[in-house]
Amino acid sequence: MGTCIVISAGDFTLCEIVKKEEDICIAVDGGYLYCKMLGLEPDLVIGDMDSLEEETRKEVEELGARYPERVIVLPAEKNDTDTLAALRLGLEKGYREFHIYGAMGGRLEHTIANIQCLSFLKNQGARGYLMEADSMLTVIRDETVGFRPSMEGFLSLFALGERAEGITITGMKYLLDRAVLTNDFPIGISNEFIGQGAQVTVERGMLLVIVSWPE
Repeated sequence: MGTCIVISAGDFTLCEIVKKEEDICIAVDGGYLYCKMLGLEPDLVIGDMDSLEEETRKEVEELGARYPERVIVLPAEKNDTDTLAALRLGLEKGYREFHIYGAMGGRLEHTIANIQCLSFLKNQGARGYLMEADSMLTVIRDETVGFRPSMEGFLSLFALGERAEGITITGMKYLLDRAVLTNDFPIGISNEFIGQGAQVTVERGMLLVIVSWPE
């Protein structure tokens, strides 16, 4: 399968998003406007539409009238956030890699909710990435991930449970050998790429991985 591209309504630094034939693009509520600004045609629009201005809401309503299968209007009061509903939809369609834009910034609770969505995807056997111009967030669990020698910037790791064990870091400025990270001591912040192929392993537990690129 390709990639499920999700455009949410949070802060978003406009950038080029390449959508391949096998990919799907889901606009989440006000993310529809970002799609318009990017010239990116969403395959689906989903949300309670509370972050759309009147003119754009009418445009989405007209789209739904012409192509009802492409617009899903959710109730305002619900358990899932709009973004989580979009991720469930992508999973139902068989996608296992998710690139999520416009999911950080703005209200802090929305950012935290979207980080939890990364954990949700991991628990469903999928991988999600929160993408921004200067950073990328993902979640790893009981696995090893690698980074190219050309990588620049900073790498930060945070335990998403009470503790994550067996953490090994190689090829970076600060190394670890089967260490333990807990959720009350942020020692994993601001490691640095040094022009080597780097790897991060967590043997038991779940880690939030944040890569921040230099300005």
